[in-house]
Amino acid sequence: MPFSMSQISGVNKLFGSAEELVGRFFRLSTDEVRANRYEVGTLATLQRHELTDSAFAHLCKYYYQKAAEEKDPSNFHFYRICLQDDRILDAVKRAGSFIKLAPLMLYIATHELVHIIRFSRGDSDFDVSTKAKMLEERRVDSITREVLKPAADTDMTLVMDCFSSKYKIDALYFNES
Repeated sequence: MPFSMSQISGVNKLFGSAEELVGRFFRLSTDEVRANRYEVGTLATLQRHELTDSAFAHLCKYYYQKAAEEKDPSNFHFYRICLQDDRILDAVKRAGSFIKLAPLMLYIATHELVHIIRFSRGDSDFDVSTKAKMLEERRVDSITREVLKPAADTDMTLVMDCFSSKYKIDALYFNES
């Protein structure tokens, strides 16, 4: 089941909030955050290779080559955050009133934007071994928690508790591909 139009509108607003939080944390202006080229795809717009049944979201990295010369500034890479609407909505439904969509989506958006910032700054590489990806996931999870602390109301705290390493719920961690 894909997101409804009103849910997509809410997701877009939450990505705006996540951009502000991530920007503040990394001391970046809104323009600097947005300079990291990315787009958000939902189930209705994802390509077959962007689908996964093991995560709520994952990143795909693409390269746009307009000019023949590789270093030409008109060539660039960008990220696509591939939201798995059906998995997200199913998790919210299964959790009943325990987990709400908005704080879960803010967590997801923040998490993915932290990855993008770290890749863009050279703090981490996109193409690494599975073991290195797992270590990066732990770092990003820790950073995501720090970023979200100022927004941590009761609902966000519940979401962060679900992702806490003390619960070791591996199925809730995001896989990056």
